[in-house]
Amino acid sequence: MLERLFQLKAHNTNVRTEILAGVTTFLTMAYILFVNPSILGETGMDKGAVFVATCLAAAFGSAVMGLIANYPIALAPGMGLNAFFTYTVVMGMGHTWQVALGAVFLSACLFFLLSIFKIREWIINSIPLELRSAIAAGIGLFLALIALQNAGIVAANPATMVGLGDLGSPAALLAILGFFLIIGLEALRITGAVLISILVVTGLSILLGVSEFGGLVSMPPSLAPTFMQLDIAGALDVGLISVIFAFLFVDLFDNSGTLIAVAKKAGLMRKDGHLPKMGRALIADSTAALGGSLLGTSTTTSYIESAAGVSAGGRTGLTAIVVAVLFLFALFFAPLAGSVPAFATAPALLFVAVLMASGMAEIEWSDITVAAPVVVTALAMPLTYSIATGIAFGFITWVAAKTLAGRFRELNGMLVALAVFCVIKLALF
Repeated sequence: MLERLFQLKAHNTNVRTEILAGVTTFLTMAYILFVNPSILGETGMDKGAVFVATCLAAAFGSAVMGLIANYPIALAPGMGLNAFFTYTVVMGMGHTWQVALGAVFLSACLFFLLSIFKIREWIINSIPLELRSAIAAGIGLFLALIALQNAGIVAANPATMVGLGDLGSPAALLAILGFFLIIGLEALRITGAVLISILVVTGLSILLGVSEFGGLVSMPPSLAPTFMQLDIAGALDVGLISVIFAFLFVDLFDNSGTLIAVAKKAGLMRKDGHLPKMGRALIADSTAALGGSLLGTSTTTSYIESAAGVSAGGRTGLTAIVVAVLFLFALFFAPLAGSVPAFATAPALLFVAVLMASGMAEIEWSDITVAAPVVVTALAMPLTYSIATGIAFGFITWVAAKTLAGRFRELNGMLVALAVFCVIKLALF
């Protein structure tokens, strides 16, 4: 049955290798089980329900990817998108988390339609690679600021807006230790470095009496507080259009980049650069995002950590199925997730920020019409506390710079239309 479903022999793999790869991928991305409830819980959402929604969304998304596309790619609620959900849409713009879930649902519907009608390539190709790298880097800087705040390393300052926090506090010291631990483990290529750091910092915090231990295993909490609680009508508000598009664009770029990177590493890409079944993979991703919004979590997307499983030999969808099963098993560890303090997950956020900011290396810094929009995009996100605003500033600055430099021919209709839309949105809403 497994041979018929996943064509193991054709991909030069076997069941044992695929299981090992699935376990490897799960260990590298399991930190989301602790980070996602911590971030979304700040909106007022029930953390236990968010934990269950995270497990189920990851299991559903990974299973759909494995069965439909037969790719060794796992899915879970995306980093950056969960921060945008909480700190921009809910806490920044003042919308309820139910409305934010409605925006996630609508963006997933658009993503699904773009995948069905194959418009996604046109959109992706319309946005310059440098601008896409800047968006990823900006999200990374946004996550870094949130991480430093959660750790107490950075604090509000009435004179300078942002200042140094209390580095002598247990939270700050443990967070710093956790970040250094991740760096060391990653440098030694130890699988699950982020997860190990979270568990070590949480353990030390409990032993030192800084936080309390809520238990290890139990029956899963109720999903009722978040299940089907999305407010689609509220999300259709005109002022939220840019939010819906921000969810869409970030998911589209992030997912496409992850698919290409992991498929290339797995040897699934053809010599002409074409990725077979990419349409199926994107449909699986959008379906997972739809399911996640109904369950009660932010946008579910493909994880670049899947590359760890590919390095361990994963070549088919069986790897993703193994990840799905492990996420279902994780449902019984809700008390452990509830015991993890915010400063224990802060190092994970900061580490993800480091990975996302690495895209800045691809920028052509000698071209000022490229460098300026990139810097504006990346800085606007943390400084305005909004991914959507950073994307808007990026589109506007890119079009303005190219136009004023007499290089209007380098622009395309899609990019110009997006810049005009962003100007109208910022002016009116």
